[in-house]
Amino acid sequence: MKPAQKLPISDSQLPTSDFRLPTSAAVPTAAYCLAFVSLGMFLACVGPTLLRLAEQTGTAAKGISYVFFARALGYLLGSRAGGRLYDRVPGHPLISSALLMLGLLLALVPFAPCLALLLVTLFLAGFAGGTIDVGGNTMLVWTHRKRIGPVMQTLHFFFGLGALVAPLVVAASLSLSGGIAWAYRTLAILMLPPALLLRAVKSPAPLQVPETETHRSRRLLVMLVALFFLLYVGAEVGFGGWISAYAVTLRLTSETRAAYLASVFWSAMTIGRLAAIPMAPRLKPRTILIGELVGCLLSIALILAAPHCLGALWIGTIGFGLSMAAIFPTMLCLARERMTLTGRATGWFFVGASAGGMSLPWLIGQLFSRCGPRVTLWAILVDLALAAALLAVLLAHTHRRAAAPASV
Repeated sequence: MKPAQKLPISDSQLPTSDFRLPTSAAVPTAAYCLAFVSLGMFLACVGPTLLRLAEQTGTAAKGISYVFFARALGYLLGSRAGGRLYDRVPGHPLISSALLMLGLLLALVPFAPCLALLLVTLFLAGFAGGTIDVGGNTMLVWTHRKRIGPVMQTLHFFFGLGALVAPLVVAASLSLSGGIAWAYRTLAILMLPPALLLRAVKSPAPLQVPETETHRSRRLLVMLVALFFLLYVGAEVGFGGWISAYAVTLRLTSETRAAYLASVFWSAMTIGRLAAIPMAPRLKPRTILIGELVGCLLSIALILAAPHCLGALWIGTIGFGLSMAAIFPTMLCLARERMTLTGRATGWFFVGASAGGMSLPWLIGQLFSRCGPRVTLWAILVDLALAAALLAVLLAHTHRRAAAPASV
């Protein structure tokens, strides 16, 4: 008698709470995580060096705020272009090329003698960063499918780790050399390992949208998630980018210690994402999102309630970082439960995220000198209140769709 043949296990039969990585997925997952360390360093390095970049280019606070606009505009276009490309070409060579491009551009930042050249450099760097971000998130979903919850939290933990390292590198550069050139050179060199590793790893196959997903419902969900990311990233980049200048302008601390303040914010986000890894399989995405947004609002309210208290600033910064930690990856997991995450759909999510990183930090810069540094936190508070309202709409929409089978 022939032994019974084992039937292939479908994606719906895979356990969603098991965090052990299949052997075939371990190496590409490690490569994505290393790439996101580099991406986090890139996005976190501008804020602590903002005042030095203004001095380097002879620009006032109102003008230097355009660096956020230029970087986010590049990020937006890179996300849109990358989203389309990942559905058509192998993803790993594309991410690797973007990492090499990003490293070269970061090395050039300290040598930009005027604002125009600095804006062009950061625009191109943003384009590369958007391509990396969309690719890492999309291909992680393509690799892990229904195991994605804790793995997605892990990916964004490594992003936070990179964001944590960047301000520390900036602070060390300021202390040792009195400038920021060595900080940017170091960050550029650290782009090489993930770029080389991804060259040696096979790219995952794209997913196809099943016929059961209607175009109208899919388009509405993509729009709602993209708008939520616009508000969320606006608050994250606005706080991380301006908190150092906020503290220095109010004379709450020195420039070097203000750089450490930004590092504490990214450190808290990193710790929060690490804590979210075991929680992801046990809590529903909506529970995590609601709890995190409430924590964000309370943290900003604390700082506003005691604007001249350095202790309140530190506590609020830590609380804000912890509360922001799991929002982005959890929203991606919520979207994955309700629709197929193609490169194009993920690209639209990051278009929204890029628009948020472009708009709110730029607005804060326009109002910073005119209305005072406290406008930073008031703008973030309003932004988060809008995000909470949009989350309610999004959850109501996904609740109506909950009875429909989720695809991958």
